[in-house]
Amino acid sequence: MRMYDAAFKVLEVLEGAEGPVSGEYISSKLGISRSAVWKHVKELISMGYEISASQKEGYRLTKKSNRLLPYEVHKKLRTSFIGKKMRYFENTPSTIWVGKQLASEGDAGLLHGMVIIAEEQTGGIGRLGRSWVSPIGGVWITIVLKPRIPIDRVFMVTMAASVAVARAIRKEYDLGALIKWPNDIYIGDKKVAGLLLELFAEADDIHYCLLGIGVDVNISPQDLEGVKSAVTSISAEMGHDVDRASFLARMLREFESRYLLIEAGEYEAVTREWKSLSCTLEHRVRINTMKATFEGEAIDIDEFGALLIRKDNGKIERVIGGDCIQR
Repeated sequence: MRMYDAAFKVLEVLEGAEGPVSGEYISSKLGISRSAVWKHVKELISMGYEISASQKEGYRLTKKSNRLLPYEVHKKLRTSFIGKKMRYFENTPSTIWVGKQLASEGDAGLLHGMVIIAEEQTGGIGRLGRSWVSPIGGVWITIVLKPRIPIDRVFMVTMAASVAVARAIRKEYDLGALIKWPNDIYIGDKKVAGLLLELFAEADDIHYCLLGIGVDVNISPQDLEGVKSAVTSISAEMGHDVDRASFLARMLREFESRYLLIEAGEYEAVTREWKSLSCTLEHRVRINTMKATFEGEAIDIDEFGALLIRKDNGKIERVIGGDCIQR
């Protein structure tokens, strides 16, 4: 968005005005020509802002953009490092793919906390290489991280993010979002969000992680008809569209606070909160792994995020990956 920085300076003037403002006033305030003011107004209109213009009154902002623009998210962000750097795309095959490209081109440590946003993904990726339907209206992001934690604790990043998404939905909309192991968020019996963590490491050295988060926000059920599992969206649950920028800012704040706990070694605090929001524990489940399929009761998660299943024969099975289907 750097190429539009001057346009957002114009937007700040329009937002701060109580009524219409003249091009001459904006020109004088920002030290740019009146033709530049008009050029930046057109750029803002192309980004979805509605701005009335008349020779007599000047310019007036009549409606803000409904796009997930970094400018709108940053106004409400209030984090120390998560999301301070952002990359925005109207569409891209996958935000995780963009993250890989950026990390391969330079020092991944310098990207720590960067959030990559797409209005639409044409090749969204879910767990186990599955496709992820990502139409306009959702929140499709990847956060680039270089965690300072032991590699055997890296699943805690997913746990922290799952808690953050569930808490953001609960706090913003008073909807009873819960976490389904390992990385889905449900409202009732329908999925509303999913997470994916890709780890790039050698031996015990974590080079970087890419945390993908997809949330069905302002999406109609018709846009999700091709999805096989039962799904919903925040707007479907609320009965109206919501402010995606406010939601994303809340979600990033919630994630940062839990992420900092992890880096401080406060694993138990995050695990305890995850358990309190789980819709998997104390339920009968069927587990499908690469090697086996079995059923039992989900009784706990261990310190590394593995799901503990008490099988019908009484044996405790530790599951670190696979599909978990609740019965």
